[in-house]
Amino acid sequence: MKRSSIIILILLPIIVSTNTGDTIATNLFRTGLDNLLDHDLDKIMGKEIALVTNQTGIDRKGTPNYQRLMVIDDVHLKKIFSPEHGLFGEAAAGEKIHYSESLNDLPEVISLYGKIKKPSPEMLQGISLIIYDIQDVGARFYTYITTLGLVMEAAAENGIPVLVLDRPNPLGGEKIEGPILDIDHQSFVGYYPIPIRYGMTIGELAKMIVGEKWIRAIPELDVIEMSGWDRSMYFDDTGLTWVKPSPNIPDIETAIIYSGMCLVEGTNISEGRGTDHPFKYIGAPWMAEEVCMDLQGMKKLIGVEFIKQKFRPRSIKGVVNSPKYDGKSCIGFKVRVKDRAQYNSVLVGVQALYTVRNLTPWKLQLKEKHLNRLWGNDKLTKVLNDKLALAELLSILDKDRTTFLQKRTPYLLYE
Repeated sequence: MKRSSIIILILLPIIVSTNTGDTIATNLFRTGLDNLLDHDLDKIMGKEIALVTNQTGIDRKGTPNYQRLMVIDDVHLKKIFSPEHGLFGEAAAGEKIHYSESLNDLPEVISLYGKIKKPSPEMLQGISLIIYDIQDVGARFYTYITTLGLVMEAAAENGIPVLVLDRPNPLGGEKIEGPILDIDHQSFVGYYPIPIRYGMTIGELAKMIVGEKWIRAIPELDVIEMSGWDRSMYFDDTGLTWVKPSPNIPDIETAIIYSGMCLVEGTNISEGRGTDHPFKYIGAPWMAEEVCMDLQGMKKLIGVEFIKQKFRPRSIKGVVNSPKYDGKSCIGFKVRVKDRAQYNSVLVGVQALYTVRNLTPWKLQLKEKHLNRLWGNDKLTKVLNDKLALAELLSILDKDRTTFLQKRTPYLLYE
């Protein structure tokens, strides 16, 4: 025992000195929730509060936000609203939830996914402040940001201010990928004219939604910023523990890949739901093995590796119900990110679909309406139907990136 203790004491200074910069950055990082609890309680004292949150709304020690709020004198948490997947992340994509009136000694919990997507005046009666605190993924088709807009709209219509507790964009705040959504293709999975990977925190996006008037009524908005975050930081640079924001985003690498590979949902190719590696495993029983080889050989796809993969999707309770090719053996590839700085998730997703189309056009089927909603317009569908050149599509993406970088600038809160 003594010998082990001596070794630890000798090694500890080496570990600390090797990672001093990372350790300091991690220790300085605070979410908007942490800053609210440490410095800004006056903003919520005496308020009748409705909290919009889920399992990701935790403080730096992992305690849920509602538990922290419920023990503060003169803070009155009256209702909790949950987004898609539920308050505890317990529901698969598209699964509807209804909570009983008595749930773990919590205030009334109301799901904003299903028939009800926007709080009604009756639900907000007696509420004097709405707090939004959810960790997002940073992709346009992730539905939490749609819920944010609908909640802010309801708040404005009922004269209630909104307080957004900021959290990091797990993909960082520098890279912009994908087209700006055409409002003609607006849906619950694409609500704002922003790129797929938009590179903004939830607080910054909330400010942009209000500033650009992307909702029908504009609320009084306040954002409690993070401390110690900059635009170069991915989620695992913050020192925070990754909590799955939804059942099929189990880790940060999946989140990075998701922005491009979610496009596969708009086809008859499996996006890996029903496996332990959703969005990393891509394939179908009919997919040609050459797809993987062709992708791996493309010099323009940098920072990524494609590995031949066989997999068999299955239904997993609370994760996925009846995935594509349930119980059938699929042939395809695994996506592995080698260099985040070089990797372009949307380009990889587009090129994967284009390659499958070139090799087996008689097998690939497009769910055009859904694909258009995910992409944000009909141009990717046109490319896959030979009605638009791929080079022209990529040129449009470059222009959209430049346009959005300029448009978002007034709303940025961090360097």
